[in-house]
Amino acid sequence: MWNRCKRTPFLDEDLSPKIAEILRLAGIDVTCAHDVGMLQASDIEQLKYASLQERCMVTRNRADFIKLAFQFFNESRPHFGVLIVPYSHPGDSFSRIATALKKYAMSHKHGLDSYTIDFL
Repeated sequence: MWNRCKRTPFLDEDLSPKIAEILRLAGIDVTCAHDVGMLQASDIEQLKYASLQERCMVTRNRADFIKLAFQFFNESRPHFGVLIVPYSHPGDSFSRIATALKKYAMSHKHGLDSYTIDFL
């Protein structure tokens, strides 16, 4: 599970810190932009931060982060995966998103491979 490896999630600021709280209660090592003072940081700064922390970027911002994932790959800059939370999960459904992330964690016990883009 994500709590046993370095590639644990980093939640973008477009996801509520309540989701991180729910995941922590489930034993998942998660940080979020709200926790680490990354609010209003650019998308590239968010992905750089997640990469430096060896964490998978979790975001709802599909278009920008897919482009950044390819940019990092083309520039041989490391990142530890991007997991997209689709808009079919309403942003205010904190428990629903957290539950989906927990299920995802159970089926991806070692996190995402480097440069992976996946959808929740």
